[in-house]
Amino acid sequence: MTLYFITGNSNKLAEAKTIISDIEGLDIDLPEIQEIDPEKIIKEKLTEACKVRQGEFFCEDTSIYLDCLNGFPGPLIKWMLKTLGTQGIYDLVSKYPNHKITAKTIIGYTNGKETKFFSGEVKGTLVKPRGETNFGWDPIFLPDGYDKTFAEMESAQKNMISMRRKSLEKLNEYLDSKP
Repeated sequence: MTLYFITGNSNKLAEAKTIISDIEGLDIDLPEIQEIDPEKIIKEKLTEACKVRQGEFFCEDTSIYLDCLNGFPGPLIKWMLKTLGTQGIYDLVSKYPNHKITAKTIIGYTNGKETKFFSGEVKGTLVKPRGETNFGWDPIFLPDGYDKTFAEMESAQKNMISMRRKSLEKLNEYLDSKP
């Protein structure tokens, strides 16, 4: 049975294929509920995907969690970026003494009968925007132990340490362990 990665983002698909080569991208427009719990968002998307097509599916939520805002915005980062932009997010957080941030990717996988979740995260610091990117908040995310933001890194370097890679590797281990 075909394994589909539900995404319209060719960069995400290319990154995923470096870890799980035997996947196909599936660009379908699914409703996204607004919820602070990413697993609920993902589960709803997977339920809708199973109504559209048969197969095994996975999709993901990649979010940032700001310590100074008690983990906000989480999955609502899309809307925070849309309204404030990276500079606005930096301006908001710079008013607090704690600039620690966690970037998380949670992948949900379903075979149509059960759903499993796999999580990867990278700790870092929120900084003044640096670098250009196709990924929204990369210019303000400086991973711990590095002197470049995700936006300043070459794709290969970023992909080697990314939270998406960590969650994809866990999914791949699970898939390899299945009978």
